[in-house]
Amino acid sequence: MASGAFTSAGTKISVTATAPTTYDDNTTDGLPSLTYTEIGEVSDLGEFGREYAEVTFNPLGDRRTVKRKGSYNDGNVSMTVARVTSDSGQAVLQTALDDDASYYFDVELQDGTHLYFAGQVMSYTTNVGSVDQITTASVTIGITNDIFEVAPT
Repeated sequence: MASGAFTSAGTKISVTATAPTTYDDNTTDGLPSLTYTEIGEVSDLGEFGREYAEVTFNPLGDRRTVKRKGSYNDGNVSMTVARVTSDSGQAVLQTALDDDASYYFDVELQDGTHLYFAGQVMSYTTNVGSVDQITTASVTIGITNDIFEVAPT
């Protein structure tokens, strides 16, 4: 049986400050309808996605811990980029750092799947490192709303 696995090579992340008319995966007026600016020189996007808090209860009668889902958090994108301030996508991130508004993101995977979400840029820090290292920036994007996955067409 052939594997459907694919690498992360070719994955792109793009950003826009423009809010959609509707916050959904509608191609007419939702997140896919926006014009995004690609963020250049990205080397790592890390992992992100919904995670539920575990809520537990221990009844005296049977000693078993009861587990349920509590609140959820769609996580953070912890991105590493080669720091290039002239890159238009990185410039949007730096503007977003001092803005309290959510920005809108499109992650396009190698297979053509798009992950759309809103987020706030929580950090943009510089790592100079050593003489044998590229100067990078670490960017944290706090996801503020649902993530919509749109399959390739």
